[in-house]
Amino acid sequence: MRKSIYTYAMILAMPVVALMTSCEPRALTPDDVFITEADVAELTADGKIYGLNEFLDTFMTEEGTYHNDTTPYRDRSYDPVHGLYMYSVDTLPAGGPGIYIRGRITTDDYAGNFYKAMVIQQTTDWATGATIDQQNLRISVDLGSSHGMYQMGQEILIRCNGLAVGRYANQPQLCIPSYNNNIYAMKASEKVGWCPGRIESSVFRRNTYMIGTPNIDEIKYDELTLADLYAQIPLKPTADAAGMDLVRKMDGRMIRLKDVHFTGKYQDGSNIVDCVVGNPDTVVGANVFAPSTQNIGYPQSRLLGDQGSNTLMCSNSEYAKFAYYYLPGADKTGVTNCKNFEGTVTGILGWYLDKASDLANGKLDGYEWSVTPRGIPGIGVEDIKMYYQGEESDPWIPKEFDPNDL
Repeated sequence: MRKSIYTYAMILAMPVVALMTSCEPRALTPDDVFITEADVAELTADGKIYGLNEFLDTFMTEEGTYHNDTTPYRDRSYDPVHGLYMYSVDTLPAGGPGIYIRGRITTDDYAGNFYKAMVIQQTTDWATGATIDQQNLRISVDLGSSHGMYQMGQEILIRCNGLAVGRYANQPQLCIPSYNNNIYAMKASEKVGWCPGRIESSVFRRNTYMIGTPNIDEIKYDELTLADLYAQIPLKPTADAAGMDLVRKMDGRMIRLKDVHFTGKYQDGSNIVDCVVGNPDTVVGANVFAPSTQNIGYPQSRLLGDQGSNTLMCSNSEYAKFAYYYLPGADKTGVTNCKNFEGTVTGILGWYLDKASDLANGKLDGYEWSVTPRGIPGIGVEDIKMYYQGEESDPWIPKEFDPNDL
């Protein structure tokens, strides 16, 4: 009898077990996550894949959509002398032919320098398949740890309909319109108004497709010295439409600077001054990558130099994981040893200008150009590689500021 009861119970349980098993989600396969070139052709049949520079030329106007009197940009945006806007937003049509862009992700947000942002790179002419000089575009997306899903080296296809393209501090980016009404912000009168905002994470995921698997070897780096760089771009761009178009098209470029060192100096307003020994919590000139701005949030810059007179800013966020790490060669004694550590600095080229009045008044001192690394050895991508007196057997080992050093 007992055996019969057990047998009967097992028979009754079998459908339940089968039902539970059938409810388990199917494991994802690469075909569920990544699309192929055939899929790209099918998805974009309703429109066109624009080259990144072509996309800017076609859809990003100088004045944008929000330049009228009732819904103005922030006050610091407009240069009336040259008719140029440092901030702009152009909305893209939600309907009509598909508007697509395509590129490979060159950034990584682990170290904190590209928080809720990424840069994509194009090195192929989509119409002919020919290799071209790199074109790049920033993307502002409200997605924390976005590079966990959209990894460096991943090629993506984005349907841009219903989104926007604009400039934040003269840097072009795919975005959405955002209105800042914080009347209590520092210099609020200059900041209240329209500007590019972050694309909602759900919208970005819905509009974005991953082409193949990530391949960091496909990222192109322009390897050059500072002298080479300034033979290609103007140290001080012209304050006109042509000059601004040039720097906007160069923004986001992947470069690897050779034979450079940190000079131990930084930009304080319009002056270049020496970094000092101090607690980066309170000393803005501390000899680390990015001392605190007291949560104002502007990028901190430390000056790079070559063996001549060429210089370029290395820009970092105060929220980066390595913000309080000493500059290569710097320590609790100062910055005297910085000149002895030389090597390469890799990162994203940018030209950041958030005050149109400086453009109007011709106050372009040449230090708006910067390179933003994705990390340092041990923290994110090893974009800063320095060696004592150039000897690879004696590399720079990053060290974090210690309050006990004071």
